[in-house]
Amino acid sequence: MRTSTKKQDAPQTLDILRIQRGELTVAILGRTPLIMNRLSEKAKQQLLFPPPRKTAADKAQTLKHDPLAEFRAAAHRIEDPKSPTLLAVPSTAVKGAMRNAALEIRGVSKAQIGRLCFIEAAMVPVAGIPQVLCSVTRMADVDRTPDVRTRCILREWAALVTVEFVEPQLKSIAVANLLAAAGVICGLGDWRCEKGSGSYGQFDIVDPDNREFLRIMKTGGRAAQQTALDNPEPYDAETAELLAWFDIELKRRGFTGEARPSPEMIHAAKTAKRATANHAVRKSNDKNRPALACPE
Repeated sequence: MRTSTKKQDAPQTLDILRIQRGELTVAILGRTPLIMNRLSEKAKQQLLFPPPRKTAADKAQTLKHDPLAEFRAAAHRIEDPKSPTLLAVPSTAVKGAMRNAALEIRGVSKAQIGRLCFIEAAMVPVAGIPQVLCSVTRMADVDRTPDVRTRCILREWAALVTVEFVEPQLKSIAVANLLAAAGVICGLGDWRCEKGSGSYGQFDIVDPDNREFLRIMKTGGRAAQQTALDNPEPYDAETAELLAWFDIELKRRGFTGEARPSPEMIHAAKTAKRATANHAVRKSNDKNRPALACPE
C-alpha cells in the first residue's frame, strides 16, 4: 500500500524595509499674482440651509454684491496670532499642484506623489499685500451668464513650504524639482495656468536669502495684511472705476455700505461732500436773507 506524504512548506520571513520620513523646507517666490477665492461663510451657510426663493421685491431691497465684503471673505486666513502672516493658501492646493505636475513628468505617477508626499499644516502662510480685484466672469449655468466677481489678489507674494516625504522612494532633490515644476505647470489660487486660460499663481523656487523673497516676507507680514484688508486698495484701473461707480450708485439707491478703495478716492469724496454742503449753506443763507427794499 502506497502512502503519500505532504511536503511541509518552510516558514517564510517577510523582510520589510523601515520607512524613513524626510523633510524639505523651500522658499517660493511668486512669479505672477496670486488670486484667492475662498468660499465665503455666507455661501457655506446657504449650502447648509438654503434660503427661500427671493421675490422681485426682495431682490429690489437687497444688494446682489457687496464688493469689499466679498474681497475680505475671499481671503484664506490663519487665526493664530502667532502666525507670521494673516493670509494663507490651503496645503491641499500645494500638494494638488505637485500631484498634477507629476502627470507631465516621466517616471512618476500622480497616485505615487499623493501617497509619498504630504504637508502637515492645514494652511501655508503667504506673505504679500492683498488688493481688490473685480473682474467679469461667466457663471456655470446653461446661458453662461456674465457676472462680476470680487476677489483678493496679491501682486507680490512669497511663502515657506515644508514638504514631508517617504524615503528611500523619494529624495529631497526630487521633491524640490517636482515643486518647481508645479510652480510652472500648475500654479496656485484661482485662474491659475493649470485651468488653461489664466496664468496667475505661478511661482519659482528660490534661495532663502533671495533679496526679493526677504523683502516681501518683511513688508507683507501679518500687520501689513490686516491694514490692507481694513483699508483696501484696487488692483487695477478697472477695479477702481467699478468701485467708485458702485459707491455712488449705492447711495443713490438708498443703501448703506462702503466701496471706496483708496485714500485718494476718499479724499475726493470728502471734497465733493464739503463742496455740496457749502453750496447748501449758501443756498440756505440766500433763502433766509431778507429782501431788499426797492426804491420808489
